Order: sequence, then C-alpha cells, then structure tokens
Amino acid sequence: MTNLTQAFHQIFDTSEAPRRFFAPGRINLIGEHTDYNGGYVLPASISFGTYALARKRNDQKLRFYSLNASENGIIECDLDHLSYQKAHGWANYPKGMVQYMKQEGYAITSGADILFYGNIPNGAGLSSSASLELATGVLLEGLFNLEIDRLQLIQIGQKVENNYIGVNSGIMDQFAVGMGKTNHAILLNCQTLEYSYAPMHLQDYEIIIINTNKQRSLADSKYNERFAQCRQALQDLQKELSIQHLGELSTEQFEAAKHLNTDPVNQKRAKHIVYENARTLEALEKLRNGDLHAFGQLMNASHLSLQSDYEVTGIELDTIAAAAWEQEGVIGARMTGAGFGGCAIAIVHQDAVRDFKHHLKQIYQDKIGYEPTFYTASIADGAKEVTEEEIK
Repeated sequence: MTNLTQAFHQIFDTSEAPRRFFAPGRINLIGEHTDYNGGYVLPASISFGTYALARKRNDQKLRFYSLNASENGIIECDLDHLSYQKAHGWANYPKGMVQYMKQEGYAITSGADILFYGNIPNGAGLSSSASLELATGVLLEGLFNLEIDRLQLIQIGQKVENNYIGVNSGIMDQFAVGMGKTNHAILLNCQTLEYSYAPMHLQDYEIIIINTNKQRSLADSKYNERFAQCRQALQDLQKELSIQHLGELSTEQFEAAKHLNTDPVNQKRAKHIVYENARTLEALEKLRNGDLHAFGQLMNASHLSLQSDYEVTGIELDTIAAAAWEQEGVIGARMTGAGFGGCAIAIVHQDAVRDFKHHLKQIYQDKIGYEPTFYTASIADGAKEVTEEEIK
C-alpha cells in the first residue's frame, strides 16, 4: 500500500497532518435478501475496507480524491452545492453523507480535503459503498467534533444509499460496517433493529472469500426487481394475514398461506425469504453452541435456496459453491451479498486452504474461462478513527 499520509500531503499540497479513519467491508454469513423484507441477517465486518484521511479547510470547499480512481483527479464541490451529479461518480457517496448529516442538523462548518483508499475489490459485493459511507460518517464525526449516535449514523448511510444514490437496499450493510466487533458476527432483526453478537470460534478454520471477478452493480442488477417481487408477494399474503413484512412469517405459517401467492415466481421469492430467515436464527444457535459443522450445512442450504428459489446466483457463483462443497476440509460455502456475480465465502480448515485454492482455481478457470481471486478475511471492528500504525 502507498504511504497514505505521504499521498495526502502530495495530492493536497499540504504538510498538515491528517486525521485517519477506517470503515470495514462486510460479509454476510447467512440471511441473504432478508434485510429489506424485515427479517434476520448474520453479517460480520472484515479486515478489508476503506481508509479516509482528512483535514479541515478554512473555506467551504470539499475536495475528494480516491487512490482507487486516481484518473478522476480531485473532485470538488461546495458545502452549499451537494446535489447528486453523475459526473462525480464515486464521490457522490461521501457528498450524500455530508448533505444528509447537515440536514440532520450536524454542524459541518467548513470544507475539507479528504483522501480515500479502499482495499475491498470493487463490485465484489462486500459493501464497498457502505464502507465508503461510514468512513465518511466517522470522519465527519471526528473532524467536526460531533456527537452522533452510531445507529443514527448507520441510518443516514442507508438513506444516502436509498434516496441519494437510488438503490433499494436494506440496512444490513451499513449496520455491519458501523457495529462490527472483532471475532463476532451480528444477528440483526432488520425490522426492529434489535441485535446481538455471536462469537465466531473458528478454531482451526478460516473464512476464505472467493471473488468471481464478474463485476456487478446493485443499481443496474435485478436487485430492484427482486425487491418489487417480494413486495407483491407480501401484498398477496396480506389479503388474509396481518403482517407488515415477509420476515414475520414462520415456515409453517407460510406453507399454510402460500396459495395466496398465485404468481409462481413471487411464491418462490417469498419461500426463500421465509426459509432463509429460519435458517439464520438456527445458525445463531449453532454458533453459540460452537457447532461450526452444522453452521456450514446451513450455509450450503442457503446457497441452494438462492440458486433455485431466489435465482440470484448465476453460473460463476454456482460453479464456486459446487466445487467448494467437493473439497476436503470445507464445512460450508455459499454466495454472499446481492448475487449476480460478486463473491462467495467458504469455511475451510487451515491445513486444506492451499489445496482448496488450487483446485477451485482450476475448476473455475476450466468452466468460466478466467480465474477467481481469493482473500482470507479476519473479522474486525466497525468504523472508527485509527492511528498511522493501524493503517496496514
């Protein structure tokens, strides 16, 4: 990694020491597409994420620079002109955070020079956008000495995603990035925002992230279509059931009422949500009991449901999952994130990791025509200010 402080001094032509902040990316261990259906999710924040270095300015100018998009140079705007602009690309995420925090009454009284650097693979489905939003949020909190309830900061991040960027995502990504805890997963009820931590005792196992290297963009994918299908399925079920979200249904209640979903596609979508929700609650118990193998079986079942009932996997993710299930030392594997490309995760015995990567690379290359990329993730803390020494 480039020395970020040095880069900051060079790009913004200053010798002033910047403040440093970090927001992680996230993986979702289980509970996929349940978040915007008022269900449960079980994410964890990871050691890959977004670094943000900043200093206050004496004027009203905001200057953004990303080492990941250096070809765009410095993107400038004024504190009074924060509306979405397509030409500003990635910088719309931090701009949206500034605008919405100001709207909430937080005193962002001057401009700032802000340098970003992310080591989350772009478009991989590991929440690079939520990481960018929360890195900006904790940066503004620190720089302007604001007292912000962490949940409110998370909700502002989701609002930026939904209203400013225009993606109908739930709150899981921002929540995991904002509330992460080392070596713990978070069980979150996306309807009530009640949450609890579950210890991840991996013992001799490691979480391997496998990037399909098929890029996907939430805004352009079929994500919004699935959102609409779930909404329609819910409306059909509400003809006889007093529910606000699909996530409120038990599997038994769904089976008794599924005839109300006369559209077979919508019925499959609803079935995935209800059964995935049940799997997520069961997964929490397995983790708390230290039963990693049973947890792995639930991961596998989750992928199969996402493949056949929710239809968001695709040949790349299915190839990885099926190949992973056949490998020695693997206790579970599934896609993670919205799907349509992006990443899968696998829990692999540390003695088997080398062979696992070798075999998977070969199988994927033969079938898809190019290689996947592997990352070993540790489960890290949520968004916070960091020291220069902590910037790895």
